[in-house]
Amino acid sequence: MRQNGMKSDAPVLTQRFVEALRYAAELHQFQRRKGKGQPYVGHLLGVAAIVIQHGGGEDQVIAALLHDAVEDQGGLPRLDEIREKFGDEVARIVDGCTDSYEARGEKRDWAERKRAYIARVANEAADVRLVSAADKLANAREILSDYRVEGDEVFKRFQGRKEGTLGYYRQLVDVFRKAGSSALVDELERVVSELEKLAGASVHSK
Repeated sequence: MRQNGMKSDAPVLTQRFVEALRYAAELHQFQRRKGKGQPYVGHLLGVAAIVIQHGGGEDQVIAALLHDAVEDQGGLPRLDEIREKFGDEVARIVDGCTDSYEARGEKRDWAERKRAYIARVANEAADVRLVSAADKLANAREILSDYRVEGDEVFKRFQGRKEGTLGYYRQLVDVFRKAGSSALVDELERVVSELEKLAGASVHSK
């Protein structure tokens, strides 16, 4: 029996994915979505789903599940653990999606971190940009959905507030577009543009 040209008994995602799903759920078990209280794992599943939708392989899907593990759950020691459990490729992608490595204490200034991330992701490999863009699309969709209910109040959750947050996402769209167009980048641009329109601002790179 075949489905979409593939043998139904040939798994696209193996036991490694199941192990990564369990690992991610355990790492983020007590973490909540910023300003909302929802279990953070919902975001991780959403990013993984977008990566799957846009053709990512198992390493990219696992990295999507773990893309915030270093930043939020342990810093560089966590990256070493991910490398040991899931291999160099997954660790490389997670590393490329991470903008802060502090295991504890305060993170660097928000604007400084975001400027550095934008500069970095512009030169990352395509698989890193896939996971990064999927993460940003999941975030932008959520912000847009919440904006329709809450209006400008939604931006109080973010350190960059309204202008900084919109500017950050617009600059990311520009960076992803310059690196190579794709259906994922097209969708991210549509969502960001709609958010800008609703927020009464068209914030481009400054």
